Amino acid sequence: MGNVGATEVPVLLSPEGLRIDGRRLDELRPIRIEAGALHQADGSAFVEWGANKVMAAVYGPREVHPRHLQQNNKAVIQCKYNMAAFSVDERKRPGLDRRSQEISKVIAEAFESVVFAEEFPRTSIDIYIEVLQANAGTRCAGLVAASVALADAGIPMVDLLPAVAVGKIAGKIALDLKKEEDNFGEADLPMALVPQSGRLVLLQMEGHMTPDELAASLDLGVRGCREIYEKMKAALRERYAATVPSGGTP
Repeated sequence: MGNVGATEVPVLLSPEGLRIDGRRLDELRPIRIEAGALHQADGSAFVEWGANKVMAAVYGPREVHPRHLQQNNKAVIQCKYNMAAFSVDERKRPGLDRRSQEISKVIAEAFESVVFAEEFPRTSIDIYIEVLQANAGTRCAGLVAASVALADAGIPMVDLLPAVAVGKIAGKIALDLKKEEDNFGEADLPMALVPQSGRLVLLQMEGHMTPDELAASLDLGVRGCREIYEKMKAALRERYAATVPSGGTP
């Protein structure tokens, strides 16, 4: 009777060193980024990352709501991250839960360190991230989508902000965890960085790693972020090329 109702733990790593979906430990899931996916927003982006589907929209700089949040020397960066009720297998309660509020806060703080907010005093830059389908790594996908959306809106930034999660599965360090790896692995380490300087602006961890494993995870995450960074730039180049007539300047 002791096994009744127990969740069967999947084999996360084959004897050949391949993961559930056939990837190697240092491989990303397929990523597709579309800049300017929404016409009504000042800037937008859609990210399809593995089985994740995430939309981001940016509005502003615009009047601050509520007004008491207004700052005289810089723009306020506000973020609302939300997972749609239908985004996961087990239907979630609609609206912002505690996890969504926490992720909204850390994403806003990450962008505060790269956006030139002092150029837009007494205004608000509002970021909306909607997770339409979730399969682990949604905060990283949301960060990537929001970063491309900010660039699409023409918001001046130090740089784009790629993000990725590194984790530990079956005792091995792995890049870009999917759902089963996130659920049954030993650790999860989402991170975001400024590519040109290598400065980390987001770093969280659930689980346990040794100091050597953490160092290896950071190295792998930096490489993953730089690969994603190239995809982000390519999406913006494609968006810009689509708005420029073939004859020359827009």
